[in-house]
Amino acid sequence: MKAPPSFLEHFKPGEACRLKKSLYGLKQSPRAWFGRFTLAMKRYGFKQSNSDHTLFLKNRKNHVTCLIIYVDDMVITGNDEEEIKRLKVGLFAEFKMKDLGNLKYFLGIEVLRSPKPPSTTF
Repeated sequence: MKAPPSFLEHFKPGEACRLKKSLYGLKQSPRAWFGRFTLAMKRYGFKQSNSDHTLFLKNRKNHVTCLIIYVDDMVITGNDEEEIKRLKVGLFAEFKMKDLGNLKYFLGIEVLRSPKPPSTTF
């Protein structure tokens, strides 16, 4: 963990601090976590959308994989099942996560899927 910016003035270069307990509630925590998440997504070959920084896309030939994240909710979708599996394995190795299965609700909106023709209804 990096020390909060206000603590840096108390350390010499190369020094570190040891945490005795978790620091919850730091206002920079969500930004630091999202920065780490963004770097991981870029390592997996995803590009961050310019219009919505919580949307990550990966295009490969005729395949597209999308991930959107909102606070602690995440949706992964696309037409490349292998890429989705690889992404999940990578994210599970790096972050504490749970797979809740097929999407039923997102941000309080019910999601219904129809297999033929493939469609999603909100």
